[in-house]
Amino acid sequence: MIGAAFGAHYLSVRDKTGCYFELSFSCLMSHSGSVVALATGKDELYEAHIDISQVDERRLLRKIDIRVIPWLGLLYFLNFLDRGSIGNAKLYHMETDLGITDKQYLIALTAFFFPYALLEPASNVILRRVRPSMWLSSMMFVWGIVMMCHGFLHSYGGLVTLRVLLGVAEAGLYPGIVFYISCWYKRSELGTRVAAFFTSATIAGAFSGLLAAAISNMNGVAGKPGWSWIFILEGLFTVLCAVASYWIISNFPETAGFLTKEERVFVIRRLRDDMQFSAGGEEFKARYIWQSLRDWKTYLAMGIYMGFDGPLFAFSLFTPTIINELGYTATTANLLSVPVYFWSCIVTVIVGFVGDRLGKRGYINLILFGMGLVGYIILITSRTPALSYFACFLAASAIYPTVPNSVAWVASNVEGSYKRGVTLAMAIGWGNLNGAVSSNVYRAKDAPWYRLGHGIILAYITIGWLCSAAFMILLRRENERRDRGERDEVIDSDNSGEETDELALKNGRFETVNDARREKGDEWSQFRYTL
Repeated sequence: MIGAAFGAHYLSVRDKTGCYFELSFSCLMSHSGSVVALATGKDELYEAHIDISQVDERRLLRKIDIRVIPWLGLLYFLNFLDRGSIGNAKLYHMETDLGITDKQYLIALTAFFFPYALLEPASNVILRRVRPSMWLSSMMFVWGIVMMCHGFLHSYGGLVTLRVLLGVAEAGLYPGIVFYISCWYKRSELGTRVAAFFTSATIAGAFSGLLAAAISNMNGVAGKPGWSWIFILEGLFTVLCAVASYWIISNFPETAGFLTKEERVFVIRRLRDDMQFSAGGEEFKARYIWQSLRDWKTYLAMGIYMGFDGPLFAFSLFTPTIINELGYTATTANLLSVPVYFWSCIVTVIVGFVGDRLGKRGYINLILFGMGLVGYIILITSRTPALSYFACFLAASAIYPTVPNSVAWVASNVEGSYKRGVTLAMAIGWGNLNGAVSSNVYRAKDAPWYRLGHGIILAYITIGWLCSAAFMILLRRENERRDRGERDEVIDSDNSGEETDELALKNGRFETVNDARREKGDEWSQFRYTL
């Protein structure tokens, strides 16, 4: 069977044994008609001697889905639950018992975000070089211990210290999981999986209210207030899950123990067919990190993440307080937050499915950010509790689905495992750093309508909308340049003509097509960005 791949540059051939190899043309033509490559010989694909003809792709995907996604969803559920539980504990007199002011409480929230954001890029580089089962599980174990220590607090200084330590321990989990998932799935499959994993955040938001309301009944047990038990019990469960994670989390596809050799090879080949040329392993080189730092996509991605991460943290930390200030008791406010998160969970799954089917993630981002703008305009102008409560639904259905949609969009447009890991970590880290701002915008003196806080979140969403529009426009322009042949490389050319010399100087000269696509990643002339 012979099928063309990557334009007209080479043919991918499978013989009767199921082995694949590439046949290169004696000359390759650019889209403008110029000769850009003179390559010879054959370049074998990954583990070409392995017969994968008996592998059922659909059954293999189900196997990966069942093994990879649910446990990662549980990890992020606990991560989000533990991080946001302080918002629930606040409603049960934590500030009074610790003798802290509202300003001190906001400072403690802010302290979490600096180590949490700044350590994420380094964490992703380490994750690629260390076994995911070891790195992710260790992070989880440490933050579970720190979480339990929150239950034994007696002072403001202790609270700030523990929030900093929690930020250190949790740093890297979310970008690490996103990067890990992107190493398993094709670009057209990523949105649904990230959405499925991220719905655990919305479930955590809903469950945290129910759990806090239940645990608060332990007030006085062992001489401890109800808010202490929220931290102790949630942290203990996290520690137990962390221990199990050492054996449950799988490593990257090329070494995954739950797959057969043929299945591992099949996964790598299908990823490479999807222009993930680093699948199967990539040697660390410092220039891959510099590629990310020099790429304009990294910085627009940071703007997009800023646009939803600021609102995300503010929403998760203050939704119970906002509802409480509208005239409801603490327990009622926690319970009324449950339907908001349940609704956002449904919308997140739907958006993830639609994004994979249509592939138009940029347009989806613009629609979702637009919904967020409407929701916060209502929150700013409303003076009716029922209308404000409705706007919370609108805001949640905009903020939460935007996260996995944007993650899938950015990840699918950055190739090279180290480059993708750094880009995702920088974008997510910058977004999380803005949580330090958004965690301070809902001041007690602005209750019950919080117009200043809502206005700042509205500005964040506007930035997200503008950066999404710019990202989409620039990706389209770059695709058009590649279609016109303006990015073509010279492949092992003996032609010393002026045209090929100019192309080589501008876009690079490489011995083989494989060398070009591995060295340049998503900058390779035949890579096409998804809009």
